[in-house]
Amino acid sequence: MIIMIAAVAENNTLGKDNELVWHLPNDFKRFKSLTSGHHIIMGRKTFESFPKPLPNRTHVIITRQKGYQAEGCLVVDSIDKALAICPKDEDNFIIGGGEIYNLALPFTDKIEITRVHRNFEGDAHFPEINETEWEIIDSEFNAKDEKHLYDYSYQTFIRK
Repeated sequence: MIIMIAAVAENNTLGKDNELVWHLPNDFKRFKSLTSGHHIIMGRKTFESFPKPLPNRTHVIITRQKGYQAEGCLVVDSIDKALAICPKDEDNFIIGGGEIYNLALPFTDKIEITRVHRNFEGDAHFPEINETEWEIIDSEFNAKDEKHLYDYSYQTFIRK
């Protein structure tokens, strides 16, 4: 199964200057729990935003940069090649950025969103989720608290 996973503002902002514009520790825990042990597919800029590769995951990096290498990672030049090297009988996660989400949307079976209930300025955006193609099957609201400055919801969508 191909699953997109993202934290997304109400106006579909993902981030600015290759960084998130919010800090939600519970979202990081959820991301780790869902993606551990799986292939994670991302663009080069997303990969380079990490201090180091994420543990217990196979990194698949999509880049147009010829000769790009990242130790311990698989590097390809298209979404088709990225999907082709992932196990067909397992969950594989698309983790960003904005351009990769747009390229992967037609191949995606499920979307796991952390919806941050606020609008943010940004330069990376998640694609619109078309309600005629996608159905929300689960939603869990979380109120802001001392560690989370914004209300947020976990939302799960499946393709109709």
